[in-house]
Amino acid sequence: MSFQKILIANRGEIAVRTTRACHEMGIRVVAVYSDVDRDALHVRYADEAYPCGPPPAAESYLVMDRILEIAKKSGAEAIHPGYGFLAENGEFADRCAAEGITFIGPTGAVMRQMGDKVTARQTMEKAGVPIVPGTTERLSDEAATRWIQDVGPPVMVKASAGGGGKGMRLVREEKEIAQALARARSEAKASFGDDSLYVEKFIEEPRHIEIQVLADGHGGAIHLGERECSIQRRHQKVIEEAPANGITPKVRARMGEAAVAAANAVGYQGAGTCEFLMGADGKFYFLEMNTRVQVEHAITEAVTGIDIVKAMIRVAAGEPLGIEQDEVRISGHAIEARIYAEDPEKGFLPSPGDIAVYRPAGGIGVRVDSGVYQGARVTPHYDPMVAKLITWGADRGEAIDRMKRALGEFVVQGIKTSIPFHQKVMRHPVFLAGHYDTGFVDEHMAGGMGEPEEPGDQRRVALMMAAIAAYRRDKAQAERVRSLVSGGDAAPWRSFGRRSQMRGNLR
Repeated sequence: MSFQKILIANRGEIAVRTTRACHEMGIRVVAVYSDVDRDALHVRYADEAYPCGPPPAAESYLVMDRILEIAKKSGAEAIHPGYGFLAENGEFADRCAAEGITFIGPTGAVMRQMGDKVTARQTMEKAGVPIVPGTTERLSDEAATRWIQDVGPPVMVKASAGGGGKGMRLVREEKEIAQALARARSEAKASFGDDSLYVEKFIEEPRHIEIQVLADGHGGAIHLGERECSIQRRHQKVIEEAPANGITPKVRARMGEAAVAAANAVGYQGAGTCEFLMGADGKFYFLEMNTRVQVEHAITEAVTGIDIVKAMIRVAAGEPLGIEQDEVRISGHAIEARIYAEDPEKGFLPSPGDIAVYRPAGGIGVRVDSGVYQGARVTPHYDPMVAKLITWGADRGEAIDRMKRALGEFVVQGIKTSIPFHQKVMRHPVFLAGHYDTGFVDEHMAGGMGEPEEPGDQRRVALMMAAIAAYRRDKAQAERVRSLVSGGDAAPWRSFGRRSQMRGNLR
């Protein structure tokens, strides 16, 4: 089976990115748009487009009946949900199946099993996947309080239906228990309509590592390596890397095997991501599974050469993956910076408005996934992402250099963006050294408001910078020696010229 027409039930950069994949596969695309998105980029790229309602998502992109009606009216055989909106809504997946429309993703039953954090923890425990020590049942305030008092802080109170950092509270002292439970429960109810909670032991100096998995309906399941997602602000990822820093092939294999076991345990099909916490001791624990394409999937595509969105579409059409685990290769290093319409100088307040000038970066090793254009309007109704900037390099140093260059080239006027924040991160010695955890932004950049240098800790910064300089010096020396051995006296100059042209240093 192959699809002739797919409806993309989303907007913004993920709708544009998915449209491109469909067009490369010879598939026609149906777009949906709210009243304020009539002139959006994803609408312009689609073959057909239909209005789906007023600006609020609850009255447009989240109205299942309307999306399904458009799919049937347009003759779309399948729906790709992207991420957000209806992407992890098990009821919507069920509704698609009932209407004879293919949902490009896992079944509703699998979504419900993995979308509820308590149920997912129970499933993973049975499958032998390591989970963070904690409860595997929903707790009343009284039961949660007793558990925390028995185990002792620090612990994390979490929403069972949580995601995106919502419904989470850290408890470091017993006196914080009541307030943490009340706030987590209230936020969970408001965000997910479900105020059930569970509790986990807090992992000190945690790193957020995730594994990309692909699975088909023929028993095939593989992983595509890991991503480092520890640069976060308010529990939201803002910068990601692939591969992760300091992950050995042995640990990568173990984490990958755990992720594949998790997918197999629920009969998963499509693209999914298993998220893990890794402690300072190197032990890792299953956190949750995202049953959709991730925002940061592009960096995995950059280092593996595998188009994840196309793989999702082929699997949904009944095709096998067509690739075995031993055929997956990790090449080079990739970094993604999420550029938001936010003002870093004012506490990252939203900055909606008209984009007067939009000139994205380009050049070798640079990819920009965006849903805007010059003259487009960023509205307050949806996620404020302007673009995802992805750079690839032969190694981490080159990927960082390209990211610095690309951020400097990226011009957005008319609104404020988070580009200055990303530039600070790329200059920060702790980030450059690659030894950071999820507390990086709060501890080293004052929640994103601070500067790269830390005057109160100059000795540590100096040591890190010296180590980085030594590494680069030794690497450069080794390259010069190899060039002399292979090409004579003129070889170093030829090599230097080629490298400089690649990096854009020659004028």
